[in-house]
Amino acid sequence: MKAELERLRAENEALKKRTTRGVSMKVSEKGGLSVYGLGRFPITLYKEQWTKLLDMADDIRAFLAENDAKLKTKE
Repeated sequence: MKAELERLRAENEALKKRTTRGVSMKVSEKGGLSVYGLGRFPITLYKEQWTKLLDMADDIRAFLAENDAKLKTKE
């Protein structure tokens, strides 16, 4: 019982360290690209959706700049 408790504590610490790594990606079960580490939940889109979003990168940056005073930042 004590050994199992120690194993679970070690596993919990490993999981905590893994979440502070930053942003990571993987292919979801349904074939989408999931991006982890930006928020509480992953962002999952299909390939054509990611392509469309990436093609809009300049527009998104311009929108962020234009609306900088209205937008909040998360530290």
